[in-house]
Amino acid sequence: MQTLRTTTRRRSRAVLALGAVLLAGATGVLAPTPAGAAPGSAAEATRLLQETAQRLTVIEEQVHEGELTVARLQAEAATAAAAAQAARDVLAVHEPQIRAIAQSSFQKQESRVAAFLTSESAEDLIQQMTTLDMIAAHTNSVVSEVARARAAAEEAQAAADQATATAQASLAELEKQEAEVQQQAEKYQSDLARLSAEEQDRISTAIAGPKLAAPSIAELPVAPNGAAATAIQVALSKVGSPYRGGASGPGAFDCSGLTSYAYAAAGVTLPRSSRAQATIGRQVGRAELQPGDLVFYYTPISHVALYIGDGKIVHARTYGTPLSVTTVDQNGFRFGVRLTG
Repeated sequence: MQTLRTTTRRRSRAVLALGAVLLAGATGVLAPTPAGAAPGSAAEATRLLQETAQRLTVIEEQVHEGELTVARLQAEAATAAAAAQAARDVLAVHEPQIRAIAQSSFQKQESRVAAFLTSESAEDLIQQMTTLDMIAAHTNSVVSEVARARAAAEEAQAAADQATATAQASLAELEKQEAEVQQQAEKYQSDLARLSAEEQDRISTAIAGPKLAAPSIAELPVAPNGAAATAIQVALSKVGSPYRGGASGPGAFDCSGLTSYAYAAAGVTLPRSSRAQATIGRQVGRAELQPGDLVFYYTPISHVALYIGDGKIVHARTYGTPLSVTTVDQNGFRFGVRLTG
């Protein structure tokens, strides 16, 4: 988690610096100033808030990745536990046989001696000994199978214990990250609220792009398939909804929460992380984008939007900026992903 710690330290420095800027604002320093102004200006506050917003986005994606990891580890733990129980069930089936073998072991030895003493001929002796050897072979087979079952049960239980411990440790780290994101998000929103409406709009535009009017479905190019059309319609119906980290509707969203929610309405399940969503479907370039494609930003991937056509996207960008329609040509554009067709 070194990346998380480094990100946290840098974000803390930015927030501390921003705090000084905002305190200075009480004496009028935050009035609009020319570009290139010294620290303490509105431009500096805008820059710091932009950086903080982007770092929040990155760490929130780390949390989403952590959630997927925890879910995978928990599934592995459950599978290992089931394997351990199955091995114990096999052991239980053979347990009565093992007890019977233990009780009759002495009797079998006596039977072998008796065969020597009571055989009427060499042929009779061979017959009796062959029968006893067959019984012994079966006994040895059962004992070997039980030994394998016991070893399998012990190995499966050890794997289950390890998977459970790993999942619990990952869950604890995830909860720690979530608490940190919440704290920093509250700080960011508090800092943003202390700026003027003009500055807030400037920051929102710088971070999320210019707000464009949400078009009607009739005004948009025809989507290539029903799933894409449904996803676009659902996403556009949520324009104006607030951004909230970790939210996936119906009243608030983060970026991958919006795309997951929109496509779920079309019967398409997406993983709950922009990075994970970037790995499914077929990658397409800027010129190839079609309505319904997912669009990804930044390196590493930390933001996803839904392309609606005519060079526009609908997305949930960051705290303090409602879900909006804007141009696809945002800073950090990487590629699109086509899910269907």
